[in-house]
Amino acid sequence: MASRSELAAFLEGVERRAFKQALYAVRIRDAALDIVQDAMLRLAEKYGHRPAGELSLLFHRIMQNAIRDWYRRHKVRSAWMVLASSLGSREEDTDPLDEVANPGDHPAVQHEKSQVLEMIQQELDRLPARQREAFVMRYLDELNVTETARAMRCSEGSVKTHCSRAAHALAAALKARGIEL
Repeated sequence: MASRSELAAFLEGVERRAFKQALYAVRIRDAALDIVQDAMLRLAEKYGHRPAGELSLLFHRIMQNAIRDWYRRHKVRSAWMVLASSLGSREEDTDPLDEVANPGDHPAVQHEKSQVLEMIQQELDRLPARQREAFVMRYLDELNVTETARAMRCSEGSVKTHCSRAAHALAAALKARGIEL
């Protein structure tokens, strides 16, 4: 069973990656923060008594479910807003990769990095949902194939296929834009 200190250490260690994952998914900073906080609370309340080795998979599953729930709520809310008002002002999306640029870089280098990161984000957004999910979990969240398969509730072979297809699609799209990986 995970002790309080093990649970706290796990949550502290996963916090930044979880936020980026949520931000990639919903593209709204405040919503991403809410998703991560809710997922952390659910893990602590419902699964804090589980062994420390199980926390990672449980947390990632909770995160994926929270993101799906957000999309469901957001879809319903958006539909009602459009029906209720023709003005329907939308919250402006934020760029989840903004904080990657190094403030010590020359402004021209910062600008170039931000352009490349924006292109990568655009290409990630174009991937099919399952490919994007597998790619983000494997390469950005640094989960292994087994953990990703459990979190996505699919076979390890499916994870490998999704990741391979996503990587090839991203590489081809970026190459077409003049970015060699």
